[in-house]
Amino acid sequence: MGLQEEFEEYAEKAKTLPDSTSNENKLILYALYKQATVGPVNTSRPSMFNMRDKAKWDAWKAVEGKSKEEAMNDYITKVKQLQEEAASS
Repeated sequence: MGLQEEFEEYAEKAKTLPDSTSNENKLILYALYKQATVGPVNTSRPSMFNMRDKAKWDAWKAVEGKSKEEAMNDYITKVKQLQEEAASS
């Protein structure tokens, strides 16, 4: 299985993570997914009145230096970690 296929498989698995997954972890997954699928941030930063979108933009901007492959690998690793945490709790 190639990296792209494994990434897509874990993107589906991420949808089944428990609702108790922290917002911080959700932002990390969002940022890595966007970096892997879109690349560097390509929009302007949302206003301070839009807290949710601003947090998502900031998280994505924080991983901007990662290559597509690096972001995919980090995403897969993070989903595996969150699955293990959910299984053990």
